[in-house]
Order: sequence, then C-alpha cells, then structure tokens
Amino acid sequence: MKAVALVVDDSRVMRNIVMKELRNAGLADFEFVEAEDGEDALKKFNPSKIDIAFVDWNMPKMSGIDFVRKVRKMPQAKNTPLVMVTSEKTVGKIEEALDQAGANAYISKPFTAETLQRKLAPLMKQIEENQASRGGGGGFFSKLMR
Repeated sequence: MKAVALVVDDSRVMRNIVMKELRNAGLADFEFVEAEDGEDALKKFNPSKIDIAFVDWNMPKMSGIDFVRKVRKMPQAKNTPLVMVTSEKTVGKIEEALDQAGANAYISKPFTAETLQRKLAPLMKQIEENQASRGGGGGFFSKLMR
C-alpha cells in the first residue's frame, strides 16, 4: 500500500528519524511531506492527499496538540489518523492527546520500528478504507470492493 505521511517536528533530525523508522517498519510505501511546526503543517495539510500525520507536541508557533485540535474540527479530516510522536510521557498528556484532542495513537520518543508496527497496524486498515472511499490508492482487494 502507498501512503502519504505528514511528519511534523521542529527538529529536522527527528523528522528524519521518524521517516527512517517508518520505512523500516514496512507498513506502507510512504511518501513524506515535512513540516517544521503546527502552523507550517496546517498550510501543508490536505485531507484528500495526506493519509496520516505524525506530530510532535512541543514546537514553536503552534504546538502539535493545537494542530491536532484544529484538524479534528475539519469535517473532511475526521477519518485522517493523527499520531502524536513526542517525549511527553505523563498520563495527563497522553489522555489530553487521545481523549480530548482526538489523536488516534501516541508514540513516546525514543521508539523503534517494532513500536511503530505495533501501534500503527490498526491505523493502516483505516488508511486503506479512507483511500478506497475517496477513489484512490488501496491494494488489489480495495479495488475489488469499489
């Protein structure tokens, strides 16, 4: 499956690590769009083209959690998986991201390709369904279902 991932982090090094580990996880053939903060990410976010977003919490201009809240207010983005990838590890922050802001998954730094496989596997099915519903992407079986 092909998928377009928005990777949002103010650190270029961290964006590169996220992209490298996503490739290593082998969950999809990812194409990446990079953003350096939430504000930049909002400009680059197009729910008809972005399949999933990986978002850091602490960034200048607009935090990742604020980006997630803004995206969740977009009706056309309600099914786009949003994944927090952050060094924030407190239960309160995890609850805020998942229960209040609307993130689909929470991955703590540092992480491995195995962690990504385990946490993202359920979201890959959602991505395939989203692609099929908008008439693009998807594998052999999703094409049969059209």
